[in-house]
Amino acid sequence: MQVSRSLRTILLIELFVPILLLTIGIYHGLMQVIYRSGVIQRTSVAGLDYYQGLTLHGVINAIVLTTFFAVAFGHATMFFYTKREPNRTATFLSMLLMVAGTGLAAAAILAGKASVLYTFYPPLKAHPAFYIGTAMLIIGSWIPYLDWIGMYLRWKKENPNESTPVAVIGTLVNFTIWFVCTLAVAYEVLVMLVPWSLGWVQEINIMLARTLFWFFGHALVYFWLLPSYIMFYTMLPKLAGGKLYSGNAGRIAFFIFLILSIPIGVHHQFGDPSIGRGVKITQSILTFGVAIPSFITAFTIAASLEYAARLRGAKGLWSWIWKLPFFRKDVFLFGYLINGLILFIFGGLTGLVNASYSLNNVVHNTSFIPGHFHLTVGGPVFLAILGMSIYMLSQLSGKRIFAPVLNTIVPYLWTVGVLIFSAGLMYGGLIGEPRRTNMGLTYLNPSSEQFNPYWVVSSMLGLAGGGIMFTAGLLYFISFFGTCLRRRSAEPVIDLPVSETLHEERRVPLLDSFRPWLAIMGLIIFLTYAPAISDALNNTNRKAPPYKPTDPVPVVRK
Repeated sequence: MQVSRSLRTILLIELFVPILLLTIGIYHGLMQVIYRSGVIQRTSVAGLDYYQGLTLHGVINAIVLTTFFAVAFGHATMFFYTKREPNRTATFLSMLLMVAGTGLAAAAILAGKASVLYTFYPPLKAHPAFYIGTAMLIIGSWIPYLDWIGMYLRWKKENPNESTPVAVIGTLVNFTIWFVCTLAVAYEVLVMLVPWSLGWVQEINIMLARTLFWFFGHALVYFWLLPSYIMFYTMLPKLAGGKLYSGNAGRIAFFIFLILSIPIGVHHQFGDPSIGRGVKITQSILTFGVAIPSFITAFTIAASLEYAARLRGAKGLWSWIWKLPFFRKDVFLFGYLINGLILFIFGGLTGLVNASYSLNNVVHNTSFIPGHFHLTVGGPVFLAILGMSIYMLSQLSGKRIFAPVLNTIVPYLWTVGVLIFSAGLMYGGLIGEPRRTNMGLTYLNPSSEQFNPYWVVSSMLGLAGGGIMFTAGLLYFISFFGTCLRRRSAEPVIDLPVSETLHEERRVPLLDSFRPWLAIMGLIIFLTYAPAISDALNNTNRKAPPYKPTDPVPVVRK
């Protein structure tokens, strides 16, 4: 499909800027495992301290990269399936706000004024520029969503008897979750954190801020994940050479995500005494419910892939797997998506540990947690973003991919690295290894009284896996930026792989309307979060002054 120059330019900026910043994010990922393994026994390297690096790693990889990509991919998806370009002014304004906000937040972190990690919850205090920049990034991402709603309604008016494409439902579900969940964090940032950071108020309600953050924070995981699900349903079967087993299965999965993604954030607060047991148990049960769309997806995609393999002549109960197009340069995107799916099997299973009230308390604030979320965010999310970013870059620029062999092996190398890295961190977590800690200063420094030899093996596994992940990242950057520097060899287009459904499916009205699902979503959120916020307001006694991560003394008392 031909694409206008203005939309093409904006999409290329939205792909290029986060991948450029990702070079910093991945560098600091490597530095984290080096610090934690005890190889470096210092507080800083090259003028950036441990917590600055940890904040850069988290903010760039988990918020900037994912938000920019979701917007760019959403533009491409809505344009491709509705045959309409997004509003030019809205698209430009959105990009401008996101780039300016990212620059503002990055400046605060690099200046050492915002080492508050990606969760940024108080009493850690950042410079107002960090909070304002983050708010600009989020508001910038809202603008396309409002524009896409209009595109969808116009398409629906012209095609009243057609089922809405799965990719369009997935995109709108994803940004509906994003819009609703960011309302809470927008309140936290604009009403609580910015006045506190400016010194207009001296203390802050920690529990309320944490509750508002996790209203957003866990739903954020699905905002990261759903673009991958869109690719699994609409592209992966086609890339494998087959068809999608069921489109309606995909629609059901997306609508379940819509109603269950937000009202489960309290499972991150099982250790918070101000939140009542009833709220925790309710949200724990609902968290298990999110496994349902993942199981639906696993069955549907596995059936679709088996069908594709049997079209290639595969026989036997399991041997069909080897007929899939692994390591083929012409369908390199298959490698990114299938490796993401493999990692997500382990990420989903370890996520069930976090959902359990009692097991969560065992692993809470240990290295098990980053071990788990690198299997999800660092698995299907990250690999889908990398694969689709270079795919869209090649199409939108009309340039052939540089070093296609390197590009093809990146997801396999990354997968090996993540499996070793996460195994090390989760093993360490089970024997008490803390997260977010510069262990080179204490627990893995033999000259320290706090040295703990039991965490040497787990941290060395983390270092080995992290090193392999860093190498895979380097190979990707060579291919991505090498492609940017090539000469154009074709007309710029947007042409996404489209999987046909295996079975003819009639339009099901319930799966083609947002209204009933939105009503259920609103009801469940109210029933689960009204008591949680009431607890946060009424069960908190003293408010807290601000702190820095490197100093146990409150800032206001100095």
